[in-house]
Amino acid sequence: MAYFNIFRKVFHSKAYIIFGLFFFGTYIYAQDRHIADSLELIYNSRQFEEKDRLKLLYDLAVFSPDPDKSLQFSSELLRRAIEADSTHHIIGAYQERGTALRLKGDLNQALESFFNGVKLAEEEELQRELGILYINIGTVYAAMDDHHNAIRNYNEASAIHKAENDSVGYASAMENIGDLYNLGLSKPDSALLFFRESGDIYRAIDYKPGIAYNMGNVGLAYALKGDYDIAEKNIGQATEMLEELGHYYPISVYLTYMSDIYAEQEQWETAFAYAFRSLDLAKQHGLKEQIGDAYLKLSELYEKRGNTAESLRYFKNHVIYRDSLNNIDKVQEMANLRADFEVSQKQIEVDLLQKESEIQLLKDKRQKIIIYATALALVVIFVFAFFLYKRYSFVKETNTIIEEEKNRSDALLLNILPKETAQELKETGQVEAKKFESITVLFTDFKDFTRSSADLSPENLVRSVDYYFSRFDEVMEKHGLEKIKTMGDAYMCTGGLHLNKEDHALSMVRAAFEIIEITEAVKNMDQTNIMPYEIRIGINTGPVVAGVVGTQKFAYDIWGDTVNVAARMETNSETGKINVSENTYELIKDEFECEYRGKMKVKNKGMMKMYYVKKPKLQMA
Repeated sequence: MAYFNIFRKVFHSKAYIIFGLFFFGTYIYAQDRHIADSLELIYNSRQFEEKDRLKLLYDLAVFSPDPDKSLQFSSELLRRAIEADSTHHIIGAYQERGTALRLKGDLNQALESFFNGVKLAEEEELQRELGILYINIGTVYAAMDDHHNAIRNYNEASAIHKAENDSVGYASAMENIGDLYNLGLSKPDSALLFFRESGDIYRAIDYKPGIAYNMGNVGLAYALKGDYDIAEKNIGQATEMLEELGHYYPISVYLTYMSDIYAEQEQWETAFAYAFRSLDLAKQHGLKEQIGDAYLKLSELYEKRGNTAESLRYFKNHVIYRDSLNNIDKVQEMANLRADFEVSQKQIEVDLLQKESEIQLLKDKRQKIIIYATALALVVIFVFAFFLYKRYSFVKETNTIIEEEKNRSDALLLNILPKETAQELKETGQVEAKKFESITVLFTDFKDFTRSSADLSPENLVRSVDYYFSRFDEVMEKHGLEKIKTMGDAYMCTGGLHLNKEDHALSMVRAAFEIIEITEAVKNMDQTNIMPYEIRIGINTGPVVAGVVGTQKFAYDIWGDTVNVAARMETNSETGKINVSENTYELIKDEFECEYRGKMKVKNKGMMKMYYVKKPKLQMA
């Protein structure tokens, strides 16, 4: 029996228009498990004509609720479509493959797949397909917290769909922009304006998936505004509709927000029930990002209920799944080690709170001793003198304990935040974000880190990375620079951030040469427990915004185009070399010999001038 005849029998009255519309993929059609199972049965039984194979593979990728299966079918579709030279099916494969990778948490690979689709759609002037790809690219950038690029791509998509008179596509772009204003930028009133426009369109054409998403997003906006009754009503109705449609990812998101709503009302049993339901649903469908978010939500709930042990256990699971979203293969064994470290840091915070309580008890006890000593002094001078001596000894010991704990607390805070920022936090209880007009940012990355580390034990891998980063920290301190953070095998630091050094670009380049010397020295070391790596270095200079994020667990970070360009300088560098931007070159050219590389294409930036720093000019003689 031909594929189309079997398909009509499976779906009865459902309109089969996926091939006509073709590329709306995951944000228009429901991922229904019954449909996916029926299609897979047809494909495995080979009850279809060969000319329908590409169409069937596309439908399998669209309707499969399991991201792994969707990735499997879209990858096979891409291979066969390239062999058949079918442009539409190639774009469809890139679209669904990118969506599956996004749901699995492989964000960089998802972007690569969508960009491949954009390139082909632009060449073929397929505007409608291009608009859909821009929406998906915006969604990936939103997941990366790159709000600027997310909004830019959503706006590109909305303009295309509006020009094409595509009401569903235009409404979807508006819905995504509203979602970004709501959850990404915490501006629910602005978000509701976009939701109102997209919701009117969905309801006018009776498009049920769009109506469901819109209701849920409106509910989240009202939750942020504190209108919990309206929020619960909308999210509840959206969840019911999405369950019928088979959209599991947003259900998991909405369930965690339902948990928040009940937690705010201190209805803890219901709050826990929603959080566990979100976790079970995410595990059932392999949604890594939502598994991690559900673990974090449960950790927060247990912490609010005073169950420290359970809170730490779920926080550890959150760390493991959060790290699994990074694109570093073959180092999954490190997850437990890293999680244990971060959990131990959280335990230190708990211990400090307990110490503060003990100190307060000591202070109360001291006051009682003073009262008793004074009363006894009225009876006999000798007893008064004795207790006066005891009081002096106790006060001295207590003050020593207080000073030690204060120093320990200050040291822990300085280990997390810069000195100036830590002082501001202690004095005012908050840290204002600041803009710096000119700082220098450096990124490093080990070449072939994943492949060369595959055979190392987790202990040796951690030991090696710790050795390098500890030496890099010493270099930063020597030159008056500041480490911002490490990301896997990447190291990020800045110059001129708080010391306001005018020669921060020169200091950063000197530090970069010392970093290269460290990596070269490892190759000549006799010990075998430190893995030798080749290193790439990229540097850029420009304005940034710096500040503290988080309220319970602080993290200091910097944002801005300057940071992104510095990262691109690193990815475009070569091992053992220092690649700098034109901005940095202008600040160091009088003291360092540089090699102009020409203009090179930089992702999301176009053509940019780049230079290799060769050596100090003092050594040129």
